[in-house]
Amino acid sequence: MSKTRRRALDAAMTLVGTEGIRALTHGRVDAAADLPPGSTSNHFRTRAALVAGVAEWIARQEIGDAGIPEIGTRDDFVGALTHMIELQSGPLAARTRARYALFLEADDDAVRPLREQRIGMEAWVRGILSRLGGEDAAHNATFLMATGDGLLLHRLTVDPGAPIDSVVARAIDAALAS
Repeated sequence: MSKTRRRALDAAMTLVGTEGIRALTHGRVDAAADLPPGSTSNHFRTRAALVAGVAEWIARQEIGDAGIPEIGTRDDFVGALTHMIELQSGPLAARTRARYALFLEADDDAVRPLREQRIGMEAWVRGILSRLGGEDAAHNATFLMATGDGLLLHRLTVDPGAPIDSVVARAIDAALAS
């Protein structure tokens, strides 16, 4: 991937994450990325292509950041999910906001990479719940994902310092208790 394209995508992701999807224009991306006018449109001819490019870029970044340790115990699982939520609501908050904005406002085709990523994450959670608590626990993957999403949204919008570990631990315990 060219350096110009990477700069445009990083700037576009930040624009969406800080100002919303309506802020996403070729000109604003060029300005935010300190690129010559027209640079972004050379890589993304239409706004729809730019939106789809940002969604794919976010999915790629999240896959690249995954570095998830092997989960063998409940405590490993609590630690991994806590760490993910800390990152997504802290240093990577703009990217998280951009992901949410795209889910809410972009068309289904544009966000396909993000939906596929979400499906993969839910499968990962389901597999861990199955290993740690059996098939009944695996059925609680959606509950656990929704709890994590709620906590993440709460930290992004209301209380950036809200505790994570204790909430994640209680949610995992509830999911495993079934």
